[in-house]
Amino acid sequence: MADIAVVDYGMGNLHSVRKALEHVAPGASVVVTGDPAVIAGAGRVVFPGQGAAPDCMAEIDRYGLRQAILNASAGKPFLGICMGLQVLFQHSDEGDTPCLGLMAGNVKRFPDGAMRDGAGNKLKVPHMGWNNVRQTKAHPLWDGIEDGARFYFVHSYYALPADAGVTAGESDYPFAFTCAVARDNLFAVQFHPEKSAAAGLRLLKNFVSWDGKS
Repeated sequence: MADIAVVDYGMGNLHSVRKALEHVAPGASVVVTGDPAVIAGAGRVVFPGQGAAPDCMAEIDRYGLRQAILNASAGKPFLGICMGLQVLFQHSDEGDTPCLGLMAGNVKRFPDGAMRDGAGNKLKVPHMGWNNVRQTKAHPLWDGIEDGARFYFVHSYYALPADAGVTAGESDYPFAFTCAVARDNLFAVQFHPEKSAAAGLRLLKNFVSWDGKS
């Protein structure tokens, strides 16, 4: 049985995620897998993803992983990354896509008309690069990470939770948006911890020792 299963549905930065997990947990068994039985047997699950929401949901179903992901998110420490945060919600505006529905709320595109900084300069979409993250509520995965630490982002859409209480972190581009959510045994981030230097590695290290309780 694997200690950590990284869900493989054909999309996501799987190699970098696996290498980062192996770095912070050298004694752990980390497997990249699209096998529902392996995911079910793992001690904890990482659900990465990148690309477009319609393709992501189509591949999850093509690989037969929808139920495995739902089960894992309900019963063991579970970390979503990037698209692995967005598709936890009910719906994405990207391709008018129904998602997994684990959290109430929708995923919206950064609105062109609002994308200007304080000096009036136009901001690019996708939001790409390093940005500060405010920790909006205490959580074991923030342990040892300075509030306002910088993480690496690449995305054009952001989650808008129906329940503000699930928001665990926010960033600004140019307005405040949810970039981390937490509920029970589930934690998910819009940024890429595997690409976020010391702060990202600390978050992953916290995950591999987390008991799934907030």
